[in-house]
Amino acid sequence: MFSWLARVAMACWRPVSRYARMSKDDSINNDDDDSSIGDSLLWSKDLEKHSYGEFSFAVVQANEIIEDHSQVEIGRDATFVGVYDGHGGPEASRFICDHLFKNLMRLSRERGTMSEEILRSAFSATEDGFLTLVRRTCGIKPLIAAVGSCCLVGVIWRGTLYVANLGDSRAVIGCLGRSNKIVAEQLTKDHNACLEEVRQELKSLHPDDSHIVVMKNGVWRIKGIIQVSRSIGDAYLKRPEFSLDPSFPRFHLPDPIRRPVLTSDPSICSRVLRADDKFLIFASDGLWEHLTNKEAVEIVYNYPRAGIAKRLVKTALKEAAKKREIMYDDLKKIDKGSRRLFHDDITVIVIFIDHELLSENISVPEVSIRGFVDSVGPSNFNILHGI
Repeated sequence: MFSWLARVAMACWRPVSRYARMSKDDSINNDDDDSSIGDSLLWSKDLEKHSYGEFSFAVVQANEIIEDHSQVEIGRDATFVGVYDGHGGPEASRFICDHLFKNLMRLSRERGTMSEEILRSAFSATEDGFLTLVRRTCGIKPLIAAVGSCCLVGVIWRGTLYVANLGDSRAVIGCLGRSNKIVAEQLTKDHNACLEEVRQELKSLHPDDSHIVVMKNGVWRIKGIIQVSRSIGDAYLKRPEFSLDPSFPRFHLPDPIRRPVLTSDPSICSRVLRADDKFLIFASDGLWEHLTNKEAVEIVYNYPRAGIAKRLVKTALKEAAKKREIMYDDLKKIDKGSRRLFHDDITVIVIFIDHELLSENISVPEVSIRGFVDSVGPSNFNILHGI
């Protein structure tokens, strides 16, 4: 089956378009590759500074229109990371990128602190804002009710890490364990129906619905439609007013929902960063489909910092190519859209934690960086300075 898909995609090759404002991977023999072909769909920031160290950022596109949106916000004494893996279209992930950080800054300023509860409230405000957008536009674009996004956020403030998650993107921390060996610790829970505990949670919340989770084409799906159990958006699975009619069979529910099938309530954790916490990996599920937590942290630990996010993405792409029985160089020739037969959009952000900087007032540029669109501008983190 995989080799058949490969042949179909090969037949669909088109000239790969170039994007002038994206710093694409056109390197020759880079990152220990034996490759001489760059990947025009791969964007990266090899190494930049944040308040407590350095970070590396990379995104590769697979869909015709990229559905992953992402950002890093750098403040004088705080760092914000966001990975938003959209589905059904880019509208929800783009909306989150435009609004969640702003909501978090507004709430932090109003309450004079940063906390798990403020982070939860920022998620709620973002969900409410997107559902308002759906309500305004569904008359002319009804399928916006079926657009949603996973949402993974990390905040480092005053030596404490806060992580909030909806869906199956993942945050993993690399810690030094015994004998100075690097250990992977997963900070988030995957909200995906492929996990038994998620299916049991859904069944307990919907005891009167025998079809709350259904095996379809070998994959567990909620109502036979979607895998993730938590998201921003997916309005038609949350409120009856957004239900879609039979003219959209992929998203049509035979019976109106009595209560929300999905939730936008994130799982949240916080921890004071310890001396053995060395780095964080925030990534969409496109990475974790091909790499284990252990494999990812060992790559970060054993290779130079510069370009490490790009190295993780390329390693995942090589695995994707191998599974489809083609060469990595051949995969890189396949255009967006057709690439989705081989891998998902993938976003990776690696945050290094230099503990000697946690207690120092290091001056770094306060900037906002958006992945893939290569947008760099001023950050609004300055409103936290007085807190």
